[in-house]
Amino acid sequence: MTNVLKAFLAGFASTWIFHQGLLWLLHALGIIPRVPYSFAPTAPFQIPQVVSLAFWGGLWGIPLWLAIRRKKASRYWLAALAFGALLPSLAAWFVVFPLKGQPVAGGWKPVNLAMALLLNGAWGIGAALLMKGMRKGR
Repeated sequence: MTNVLKAFLAGFASTWIFHQGLLWLLHALGIIPRVPYSFAPTAPFQIPQVVSLAFWGGLWGIPLWLAIRRKKASRYWLAALAFGALLPSLAAWFVVFPLKGQPVAGGWKPVNLAMALLLNGAWGIGAALLMKGMRKGR
């Protein structure tokens, strides 16, 4: 399996396991109202939200792999956390939200900003963990 495909699969799986898993935990604890694993259809193709999110997580997995593949020890994990927390969040805040007619950065609500950084950071760490696992599986 090529490294690009492995990176996509790691990003895709990390969305289901780490991003949505943390969202589930935060929702179960009553910290946030947003429901995890939403199968509500999303425009324009009416694909379930979680499937669309996982697809984009897979695509984000490719540049994540390019950014961390040569990092060693703690730099690997810090780069994965920083990449995951920042880049997908910035893209959502300044590209996706406006395209969907939502306010830039979700209206700058601190809780929403913090949740995006936390959830996407968990995705980055999870994807990095899965990438390490696939590398050892060679």
